[in-house]
Amino acid sequence: MSDDRQPPARFNAARYCLAGNARARPDKSALILAGEDGPRARLSFGEVDRAVRGIAAGLLGLGLAPGARVMIRMGNEADYVLVYFGALAAGLVALPASPQLTPAEAGFLMENSGAAIVVAGAGCPIDPAGLGGRILLGPAEIAAMKAGPPLAGYADTAADDPATLVYTSGTTSRPKGVLHAHRAIYGRRPMHAHWLGLRADDVMLHAGTMNWTYTLGVGLSDPWAVGAGTVLYDGPRDPAIWPRLIARYRATLFAAVPSLYRQILKYADLAAADLSSLRHGCTAGEALPVDLLEAWQAATGKPLYEALGMSEISTYVSSGPTIPVRPGSPGRPQPGRRVAILPVDGPPEPLPPGETGLLAIHRSEPGLMLGYWNRPEEEAAVMRGDWFVGGDLAALDPDGYLWFAGRNDDLMNAMGYRVSPNEVEGVLGAHPDVVEVGVAERAVRADVRVICGFVVLRAGAEPDADALLAWCRARLAAYKCPREIRFLAGLPRTPNGKVQRKRLDEAAGAA
Repeated sequence: MSDDRQPPARFNAARYCLAGNARARPDKSALILAGEDGPRARLSFGEVDRAVRGIAAGLLGLGLAPGARVMIRMGNEADYVLVYFGALAAGLVALPASPQLTPAEAGFLMENSGAAIVVAGAGCPIDPAGLGGRILLGPAEIAAMKAGPPLAGYADTAADDPATLVYTSGTTSRPKGVLHAHRAIYGRRPMHAHWLGLRADDVMLHAGTMNWTYTLGVGLSDPWAVGAGTVLYDGPRDPAIWPRLIARYRATLFAAVPSLYRQILKYADLAAADLSSLRHGCTAGEALPVDLLEAWQAATGKPLYEALGMSEISTYVSSGPTIPVRPGSPGRPQPGRRVAILPVDGPPEPLPPGETGLLAIHRSEPGLMLGYWNRPEEEAAVMRGDWFVGGDLAALDPDGYLWFAGRNDDLMNAMGYRVSPNEVEGVLGAHPDVVEVGVAERAVRADVRVICGFVVLRAGAEPDADALLAWCRARLAAYKCPREIRFLAGLPRTPNGKVQRKRLDEAAGAA
């Protein structure tokens, strides 16, 4: 008997999302790129399919070998989407990069990935001198590819062939690449019914930027996999815009991080907005506070469904149309997922309900990453027998709902992005006035945590928090930058000399 949880042996992620739609509904709206005052771009499935295959043919015409990395350095523009799927259609590996990255950060990704091509948008200038012989493509070259002869068919890739390389913060001072196969998009299928409630007649409005896996997955791949349309936004980040966009485009689903839902409640006039088209909201990237869940439902009368995921696996635990919301829990493992709680130490034998341990998912999961790019030691560290362990401490109750107990490491969560304290410490520690530094999350409200730098200055240096924050902003993407600096006489350490990050805030309060 075949396992319908697993994709066919020959499987291309772009073909899965686009080819059937181009045949069955070529004139249906696939993507609207909305501006503040109206659409900036509107593409049908037929147009997306044609443009994606044109870009695929253009990329292959440059002599790239299968699996070559294509780094995408663009803002929220339609070409970002087309280049991303074009790389997959060609059998290449798409590397979506944030436009917020500094030149040094972007350079690290380019070098570490061994990218063969860098595709740059108009708002992301790149110094050709720093390319190291790599091919640089700009808007004019992409436009020519879209207009050129298209690839006759999508690349005949295997389900396990590499498709996407996503960089995320790890336990070292540099981001690490998470390599996903084409099968990862097929592995998203349990989300469609059990979290998103996706249907072919849906219009998904997603609030994220295009480089984020939350946007590329929930905002694009998932709707397209069922024939639904997507609306993305490229305009001023005013929280009050989102109810207007829901009304203007008759969005049936809205996806964002919890902090944006809170901003909408605070700054938007929901009573004046026509939300009649909206069935429910979806949220991921951060834990959903109970008070926010209740406030949103009271203000809109619409359900809010949460999901838990990570770069290595995407979302696999959720509430949704088939999984009733239980406030304070992100939900239950989606049907078909093999999820367990393992002991922190000892053999990887699943624990019974109610016991706290490491949250794990079975290696048979089709959405699980292929591995970390050139980091075999970190791959080994996250595998416990047949289980992938991401570092979250949790318990499953007798009804299967997940309850968090914190993290087993020090990774921080900033606006849905995982950020390594080591990376931020490396930047702060390079400042000439800084002798020692520790970085950790700090609670500023009951449900809001920010990245904070705890700094020991050299003798005679003046404490200047603004100068240190500016130093970080010049060297780190905005989402990685500390929001606060606290000055200490010394950092709390273990007897072995290791900085105790969990005690940094306590030490600052006692200083």
